Amino acid sequence: MTIALIDYGAGNLRSVHNALVAAGADNVAVTADPDVVAKADRIVLPGVGAFAACMNGLSAIDGLVEAMERRVLGQGAPFLGICVGMQLLADAGEEHGRHEGLGWIGGTVRRFEEGFGYRFPHMGWNDVIPFDGKSGKLAVEELAGECHPVLALGEAYFLHGYYFEAARQSEILAMSDHSVMFAAAVGRDNILGVQFHPEKSQAYGLATLERFLAWRP
Repeated sequence: MTIALIDYGAGNLRSVHNALVAAGADNVAVTADPDVVAKADRIVLPGVGAFAACMNGLSAIDGLVEAMERRVLGQGAPFLGICVGMQLLADAGEEHGRHEGLGWIGGTVRRFEEGFGYRFPHMGWNDVIPFDGKSGKLAVEELAGECHPVLALGEAYFLHGYYFEAARQSEILAMSDHSVMFAAAVGRDNILGVQFHPEKSQAYGLATLERFLAWRP
């Protein structure tokens, strides 16, 4: 199984690569080559930095976005976006102006409000609570099995100043709380994005990546 870990100058590639290997991946290609992406069994899009800079970096590589769209949207390859890699799934982001995203998951990336004891950015460990978008219920431990197969109730490491405001509740897969309840994970079909960093989330993060590698959407 080949994992294409997208190298577009905006991700902590070494840490994500090492975490994927630790989770059981035996063939991780760190790549910006559209031909490699077009043949990959699974695709991982990391991301660190500002929304616009990340989107510009991704779009600047000739044929890369098109290859991702063919493989993920057209052919159903499982996809994981991490942190800003998740945010790029949105229609647009509002960091330093309004900028278009990939538009795979409807929504807008907005800034956290400061105050009431909450700091900007949101940094550190926080809850990941699976969410059933159809019923609108947070999944406590005994109900977590009814939610997304990659996600579980637990704590993960976050580092972000903007959050994904999804247009459709059904595409929110997990939630957390930092001045507002926000999407800790979004997705549909074969697409999954997590706002937290699995590669920094110790046992919880490795277990999440293990489930992603085993996921058969």
